[in-house]
Amino acid sequence: MIPVDPQHKYQVRFDVGLVGFQALAGQADVVILADALPPTGYAPGIPTPLTAHRVIAADLGTAARIAAWALARQAEKGDRFLVAVIAVGERRNDGTARFAVEDFLVAGAVIDALAGLGIDHVSPEAAAAAASFTGLRQALRHLVSASETALALVADGRQAEVTAAVQTPAILGAAHAGAAPAGA
Repeated sequence: MIPVDPQHKYQVRFDVGLVGFQALAGQADVVILADALPPTGYAPGIPTPLTAHRVIAADLGTAARIAAWALARQAEKGDRFLVAVIAVGERRNDGTARFAVEDFLVAGAVIDALAGLGIDHVSPEAAAAAASFTGLRQALRHLVSASETALALVADGRQAEVTAAVQTPAILGAAHAGAAPAGA
């Protein structure tokens, strides 16, 4: 049996969906919800009250800003700032959860940006997400726009939203650190 909080000894943790949120949020200083594309008309992957947690939404263009924000919070705290990164995922027509590769890649981008600033005591799960992002960075635009979520959005007449999502600085190679992320 897996322990209740198997990633507890790591500063940066990663999981997927509602179950992942519930497993990691309680001990985190911040929960980062990685969501690359808008929902495709079904219930969001994290249908739970978020008010008890400090939650930040991340997309393809915000990884560097979120990492800079987290580093500043760590300096203010004077101790490790615990980060839970959750790949939100999507829902199938029947309401069951569906892994969304684009959200996994956003989570990896956030974890990679955190590690780049020295917040690098990451769980194996977080390390795998970051390695996926860095290894696939050159194909990011294609992977996101060809994902199941993107194809569903295009079929629903929402091509402009997909196009906007893949035109972000992270994909274009010019991510910028700076202002606090939305929701901070």
